[in-house]
Amino acid sequence: MPKKEFQSESKRLLDLMINSIYTNKDIFLRELISNASDALDKLYYRSLTDDKISINRDDLEINIEFDKDKRLLTITDNGCGMTKEELETNLGTIAKSGSLAFKENMSQEEKTSIIGQFGVGFYSAFMVSDHIEVLSRSVDCDEAYVWESDGADGYTIKKGKKKDIGTTIKLSIKDNTDEFSYDKYLDEYELKTLVKKYSDYISFPIKMECTHHELKDEEKHEYEDHKEIETLNSMVPIWKKKKDEVSDEDYENFYMDKFSDYDKPMRVITSSVEGKVSYKSLLFIPSHAPYDYYTQEYEKGLALYSNGVLIMEKCADLLPDYFSFVKGVVDSEDLPLNISRELLQESNGVKLIAKNIEGKIRKELEEMMKENREEYISFFKTFGVQLKYGVYNNFGQDKDKLKDLVLFYSSKHEKLISLKEYVEEMKESQEAIYYASGSSIEKIRALPQVEQVLDKEFDILYLTDYVDEFCITALQSYEDKKFVNVSDGDLDLESDEEKEEVKKINEDYSDLLKEMCAEIDEVKEVKFSKKLKTHPVCLTTKGDVSIEMQKVFDAMPNNMGIKAETILEINEKHPISDKLKELYESDKEEFKKYTKILYSEARIIAGLPIDNPTEISKLICDALAK
Repeated sequence: MPKKEFQSESKRLLDLMINSIYTNKDIFLRELISNASDALDKLYYRSLTDDKISINRDDLEINIEFDKDKRLLTITDNGCGMTKEELETNLGTIAKSGSLAFKENMSQEEKTSIIGQFGVGFYSAFMVSDHIEVLSRSVDCDEAYVWESDGADGYTIKKGKKKDIGTTIKLSIKDNTDEFSYDKYLDEYELKTLVKKYSDYISFPIKMECTHHELKDEEKHEYEDHKEIETLNSMVPIWKKKKDEVSDEDYENFYMDKFSDYDKPMRVITSSVEGKVSYKSLLFIPSHAPYDYYTQEYEKGLALYSNGVLIMEKCADLLPDYFSFVKGVVDSEDLPLNISRELLQESNGVKLIAKNIEGKIRKELEEMMKENREEYISFFKTFGVQLKYGVYNNFGQDKDKLKDLVLFYSSKHEKLISLKEYVEEMKESQEAIYYASGSSIEKIRALPQVEQVLDKEFDILYLTDYVDEFCITALQSYEDKKFVNVSDGDLDLESDEEKEEVKKINEDYSDLLKEMCAEIDEVKEVKFSKKLKTHPVCLTTKGDVSIEMQKVFDAMPNNMGIKAETILEINEKHPISDKLKELYESDKEEFKKYTKILYSEARIIAGLPIDNPTEISKLICDALAK
């Protein structure tokens, strides 16, 4: 029988569909099962309006068979089937979709879940098969027909024999190559896995004869195999069930199984939205971070379904980065899909769902903070860095959404508090929100710069995460209260009288200070100060980059040499101040040595390295020996 050519640019277009549109060979089974589901849906829909068609929905099903020896994979449905003309139209014309045409003829009220839209999913089977045979008998015809094709060279249609209505697709699976093993599509376990992954929520049973091992003789440890028809799919997604039909344990088990977690989720968030874009979502806040969460290998995203068919395992567009820890699923019939159903086209619907999901997660976290603070603190210790990063990222465009979710350690309360709580307890005389940065709470407490602020009985936020200062910098202020680093050179907590006194001292000893600055050219300025209480020296900064920020930049692989502008401040009331003045007048060489020692001490206190530790050690020993 002569072959007919495809009605499109056959070879070129089919080659494009097989090799370019689909990036994952596994999805061919999803496409064929979805087509079978469409055929079942069409038949059931017609039975509701056509008295000549009598169908029991419970009898509708999809069957999968495989024969390793013959390398045959068979998918059968007892749906509406196709006439010769429909085989010609639907399979002979690439990108002609019978499902789409059927769907377009339905009214808006008719809710049959037709999955196929583009008429190309069938041809994905050529990725794994070098010959396809389709035997189909339509509900409208007594004759059965066989469609056969080896691919782009064309196809044939002839009469066939089939007792019942429906469609049987036989795939001759390709031989293995060096690059790919096609044997997986003839393996029971692999087929069950693919059905579970992509088609678990098809609303009709997907059945396959499976092998079960049973113990024959316990003493001899003998087993025997027997075959049993097994339903591979769950059919009804947990997110489509009524809330009173699902227990907390059901949600927890679904989460642990679906997302391979060994622990229960911290929170479960359900949504059912009707509107311009209708969807259902089931979201989970994990109780701990995945092992790879803070690595480049981690992929965010929600599992995206369309009518129960998995479209994307991780749709990143549905979650903002700062909520990337959230797991879950979204199911919508209203999203436009691209031709391969692998990626979403740009659409306002996606953005709308993402916006709604973002708001739902944020509201859940706000309620958790308010109603169960202990639980929220546990959550924040795990994922708080991500929220802080969200405040800082994208030039702070999301800071207002997140500012009330971030917590910082309070020197006053010795626990994590929110910015709102800090501001509510501010003293009347306090004009700013004070913070100090360091690698640990203990090291921050020991900083000379905190003494003056604590002496005023002002609370200080202790920042210990690498992203903290960047977060604070992005916020700039909270409820009109600006953030001030206690290590800022212009802290401005002295009285007017103290300011005048220290100004005069610095003017009187300007030559001494200039010489010290020249000796340690890494600092922008050296000055006497009244902010220190017991410590002799400290390093403060001026400008936008603090010492802790510099440490972060220094640790980056693409370090651009960004440095903080530092100031060496000397406690005007400490005996070392008098010693420096004396040495400046009597022994300039000794004065220079003391200058280097004091600067090194200030760097150590600030957690900065000393470039010449051997020299400084010798200078200290020489000073002690005198």
